[in-house]
Amino acid sequence: MLEKGASSAGQGSQSCAEGVDNETVEGAVKWFDTARGYGFLAADDGKGDILIHFSVLREIGRRSLPEGARVQCLAQCGARGRQARRVLSFDLSCAIGPDPDEAMRRSSNRTDPMALVEEAGPFEPVTVKWFNRLKGYGFLTQGPDSPDIFVHMETIRRAGLAELIPEQPLSARIASGKRGPLAVVVEAAAID
Repeated sequence: MLEKGASSAGQGSQSCAEGVDNETVEGAVKWFDTARGYGFLAADDGKGDILIHFSVLREIGRRSLPEGARVQCLAQCGARGRQARRVLSFDLSCAIGPDPDEAMRRSSNRTDPMALVEEAGPFEPVTVKWFNRLKGYGFLTQGPDSPDIFVHMETIRRAGLAELIPEQPLSARIASGKRGPLAVVVEAAAID
């Protein structure tokens, strides 16, 4: 079994016959590393894994594929084994992992707090309502009758803060975001 990060040399090359190009192959995505830009398809024909490079996915409007997605592609033989030359179709309904492309689309729709710094007011006292480090965001409040103020992990990191805990006092510059008040700059509250 080929492990993530391992070389495909050998395993794929056993199943390649010289001059065999444009072979239609189906299988499931074993893994895809978005940082490296490639992954492998476990072919249904039992002839070894097929390399899938992100450049092939661009033709179908994607940058990656989630683990378990079903793929039909044209494969060609190379020096290191079979490689997808063109994706003919794919089915994400079988995926067992998260879709990195969908996560990227969601994050690209969010407002960059630094783009709103000019519109933000002066520093105001706030307290942490809640913050979830794993989700990467939380909310601040100016009191029980005020609207919640969204704060993103990037804003917290820029402030040099490692963690936020409920009721922690802070100072924040607040701007109007797409969905309501947004903390664009935060800092630890001054201790009297």
